Amino acid sequence: MADDHRRPRMIVAISGASGAIYGVRLLELLRRAEVETHLIMSRTAQVTLAHETELKVADVEALADVVHSHQDLAAACSSGSFHTLGMIVAPCSIKTLSEIATGVTGNLVSRSADVTLKERRRLVLMMRETPLHLGHIRSMAAVTEAGAIVYPPVPAFYSRPASLEEMVDHTLGRVLDLFGIETGVVKRWTGTAASRRRET
Repeated sequence: MADDHRRPRMIVAISGASGAIYGVRLLELLRRAEVETHLIMSRTAQVTLAHETELKVADVEALADVVHSHQDLAAACSSGSFHTLGMIVAPCSIKTLSEIATGVTGNLVSRSADVTLKERRRLVLMMRETPLHLGHIRSMAAVTEAGAIVYPPVPAFYSRPASLEEMVDHTLGRVLDLFGIETGVVKRWTGTAASRRRET
């Protein structure tokens, strides 16, 4: 069967780290941007989702175009021949980041990330962990050297977010900027009032 990839594709993985809402909202924003999404949720992500939201796993899966089991190492996105824009792990646990950093591919999340790196596609890891010990920092350095982008979901306050939703949207909008995907949810910095006066 021919591979029909007329729409851009993105692999979205949700690991068990706190911050399941980042993965959920990311799927919504990508749907709005008409990007085909391939979702992988780890087993611990499903547990975290239940603790942090009122959503069911089926609700999240309904936001994706295609859902893959994290145990299915033969899924389409496990192959470099499967065309994608790249992959975002939102949120990304330190366990998942460390597996990717060392090339361990025991599940579809780490396998798809490994494929993304070897094909020189963009991989963004929204790592959720603090404080960091030296082992974490070394894993972050190793995965960065391999070509990934470590993007902790640190909120920006210059946009004066009025809600948690605005904070999440701004962060995800900046992540999608890395792929050239405009979402309309980023309040972009235009300088201070004084600097704008000087420019005019």
